[in-house]
Amino acid sequence: YGILFKQEQAHDDAIWSVAWGKNKNDGSETVISGSLDDLVKVWKWNDEKLDLQWTLEGHQLGVVSVDISHTGAIAASSSLDAHIRLWDLDTGKQIKSIDAGPVDAWSLAFSPDSQYLATGSHVGKVNIFGVETGKKEYSLDTRGKFILSIAYSPDGKYLASGAIDGIINIFDIATGKLLHTLEGHAMPIRSLTFSPDSQLLVTASDDGYIKIYDVQHANLAGTLSGHGSWVLNVAFCPDDTHFVS
Repeated sequence: YGILFKQEQAHDDAIWSVAWGKNKNDGSETVISGSLDDLVKVWKWNDEKLDLQWTLEGHQLGVVSVDISHTGAIAASSSLDAHIRLWDLDTGKQIKSIDAGPVDAWSLAFSPDSQYLATGSHVGKVNIFGVETGKKEYSLDTRGKFILSIAYSPDGKYLASGAIDGIINIFDIATGKLLHTLEGHAMPIRSLTFSPDSQLLVTASDDGYIKIYDVQHANLAGTLSGHGSWVLNVAFCPDDTHFVS
């Protein structure tokens, strides 16, 4: 592997989150970045390079998480200012600002149908907001600690959260019930992701390990080592055969 493109000085401070999305209407690809400089930037990926399309202003403190809806039309950002902001990627205009409460939107993720936005909070709750309404629809309580990472399964059946104490929780979205609590890591879980077929959950932690779980039975399918320090992110390729960390 090699670097295909490099954008120098993309932001004036550390970049904490990026997301890549594809517009289902015109097929265009967009990358968004969120930074401690309080800005969200929207980049168009074209001809193997990034072109800055929009600089989105509105957050009063650093941006810690961003995501793009599965339609590719809307972006979401969460900030240390306790607000979630929704953005129209075609116009660069803010659609909504949602007051999530202090440290209650550290991580966020769109549902597969793009109708909901899940956020992880410092009190161990996953809050679900309606994209259209901007209102909190319901909460899923892990009865645990600070949630650092969340992910929906591609089939829309499950939602998983990873906490600062290394605990993983998997919820049934239809019923809101907590299905599994997994004590898989000894340190914070920075990232987790479902396989494209929604059968496996891969988790990454500060303990340097990656773990693979059978979602239905909550069985540990494998433990991978090799990183010398924190594992900050994991992602599957679309064909189910590989993932990267």
